[in-house]
Amino acid sequence: MIRRVHSYVIAAAIWGIPGINIAVKGIRTYMLMRPDDLWWLLLITVAVTIFFFTIFRRVVRKYSERIASLPDRVMIWRIFPPKGWILLAIMMGFGITLKHIPDVPMSFTASFYSGLGPMLIVSSIQYLKACFKTL
Repeated sequence: MIRRVHSYVIAAAIWGIPGINIAVKGIRTYMLMRPDDLWWLLLITVAVTIFFFTIFRRVVRKYSERIASLPDRVMIWRIFPPKGWILLAIMMGFGITLKHIPDVPMSFTASFYSGLGPMLIVSSIQYLKACFKTL
């Protein structure tokens, strides 16, 4: 069993660590590309960022409220609802699948990962902010 406060930190790690990895991969891919390709990819990155910001903001708020309502000591699998764990599994499965597809274009990796990664990091920070509010 873990303390409720630690639940926020674990949630932040579950979202933040992959976010850092994904963001680094997206930025590295951008650095390998020709400058004339960048303007439209940056627009796609902005769209991906906005899309995931709107989705993750609601999810993090909902899960933070769930964590706040838990007793002081909980089992780790209660941090997220079952649908949340399924969502995480699907996202990780999608990411692992993308990693092993040999012909994924660099433009997709650069624009998608550079939008998704930072939003996972921002979500992680939101969990930590909710943690500090409970202290």
